[in-house]
Amino acid sequence: MDLWTILQDVVVLLGASLLIGGAFSRFGQSPIVGYLLAGMLLGGPGSIHAVGSEHEIEAIAELGVALLLFSLGLEFSVTRLKKLGTKPILGGGAQVVLTIFLGFAGAKLFGMSVREAIAFGTMIALSSTAVVLRILMERSEIEMPHGNNSLGVLLTQDMAVVPLALLMTILGGEGDSDEIAWNVIKLILMAAGLILGLFALNKVAVIALGTLTLHRNRELTAIFAVVTGLGAAWASHAVGISPALGAFVAGMLLGSSAFATQVRADVAPLQVVLLTLFFSSAGMVADPIWIVTHAHWVALVVALIIVGKLAVIWVIFVLLGQTTRVAAATGLCLAQIGEFAFVLGAIGRSGGVVSESTYGMVVSAAIVSFFLSAMLVPVAPQFGNWIAQRFGTSGAPLAGTNQRPDPPDVAIIGFGPAGQIASQGLIDRDIKVLVLDLNQAGVRKAKQLGFHAEIGDATQTEVIEHARLAECQVVVITIPHHKSALLILNTIRCRAPHVHIIVRTRYEAYRDDFKTAGADVVTGDEMQVGESLFSYVQRWLMNSPEHRDGPVI
Repeated sequence: MDLWTILQDVVVLLGASLLIGGAFSRFGQSPIVGYLLAGMLLGGPGSIHAVGSEHEIEAIAELGVALLLFSLGLEFSVTRLKKLGTKPILGGGAQVVLTIFLGFAGAKLFGMSVREAIAFGTMIALSSTAVVLRILMERSEIEMPHGNNSLGVLLTQDMAVVPLALLMTILGGEGDSDEIAWNVIKLILMAAGLILGLFALNKVAVIALGTLTLHRNRELTAIFAVVTGLGAAWASHAVGISPALGAFVAGMLLGSSAFATQVRADVAPLQVVLLTLFFSSAGMVADPIWIVTHAHWVALVVALIIVGKLAVIWVIFVLLGQTTRVAAATGLCLAQIGEFAFVLGAIGRSGGVVSESTYGMVVSAAIVSFFLSAMLVPVAPQFGNWIAQRFGTSGAPLAGTNQRPDPPDVAIIGFGPAGQIASQGLIDRDIKVLVLDLNQAGVRKAKQLGFHAEIGDATQTEVIEHARLAECQVVVITIPHHKSALLILNTIRCRAPHVHIIVRTRYEAYRDDFKTAGADVVTGDEMQVGESLFSYVQRWLMNSPEHRDGPVI
């Protein structure tokens, strides 16, 4: 298809997503619902056909999920991932197997053949990584107990995509047993090689990036972020692994470096655009006319899947030793059909395992479950608390049960000579200090002094939010550039009116600007220089013989 036609369709789809998503957001609903509705109305079967390149857009939009997992991986270094424990991984594996079995049993009751019933259970076994993680990250709940569980289960499900795709191929009767066994062995070897390759490339890339002057070449980290995130997704797809899972591993390996905060901020705008396209393209898969004409069956299937998955995950995590409160909240988060149902269904349909009517039912149920999940996932903590009260179980409410580490007490933005002098009174004290600087020499110096330091451009809102500057007690801004310092001050002050902000200004002419913007203390270079010069002149006058008896300034 012509490039300009695809570009036109992308612009139309994003514009409609902006309007409809904005309207839903205005009335307190998730904008994801608006994105899905925009795609359903503009493209695909049963729409007004304003967008015709749905397949091309769908291929591009899949990168949004990969970048979402890449950003999430930046939050979870290997050490932090270990803290998730084995329960979410075990729970995820058990959930996939048990859901396939229950889906098979339910499909058999409705008269499907054995092969198609297995395929149906396979398609509904996975939950939506894009919907669940997007909402949990927006609500800062990814590190709450139910968020940790959801992340572990979703990662396990992503790992299960390839075996389930192989199962679909086997059901279609393609390939003999030796060929299938060789494909499995080859996949394991290629996955191991990919992980080792990503580890080595990340190490080399971080070393190379460390030799560059990022404070003068800001575009370098943006290029690095996109190349790393999309490159990992491409490499994973090339070896037959879920691109999202490969991107997560790449982000996780990079997450322990000082560049993680800035890379996450640089990749965020592209991630937002591609994820919006993903949800819109998902909406284009559905046929609203088919859904309306088969509404009673779609409603029945969606209800059974939501209740069934909720019950399965609830029981599994209770058996793994989690509280009813957390298990129920986790179950509600994951009670939907995932986007990989489209992929698995396409494989089954091409192999003659899945009929057109079954594929249409699963796709329609998945889209409807997306709509419902946009409303159910945000209320998962309240649902867990309500269930706990009904069953009379103990434990602290989920609201406020956040496992995130404590925010820094003091943040210093810019660690040149001024920042280093300002930090002298904080060394070797029981105070959590965060240093943000684009100059790697400043970051190295801060780490030598025992501070936590990250490379980051604090003029970006994403960096400020990720560094949790709004939760600090004191923020010291030492950046000499007037407009940059003023932008940082305005952003922090809008998000945290209570934070005590100290600003360094190079010129006295800008003092009023900083005061008007909400700085509590403004210290000026010119004032300090003037006072120092005054001191030296006064000393000279007092010590000079010819002026010793004269007037003292």
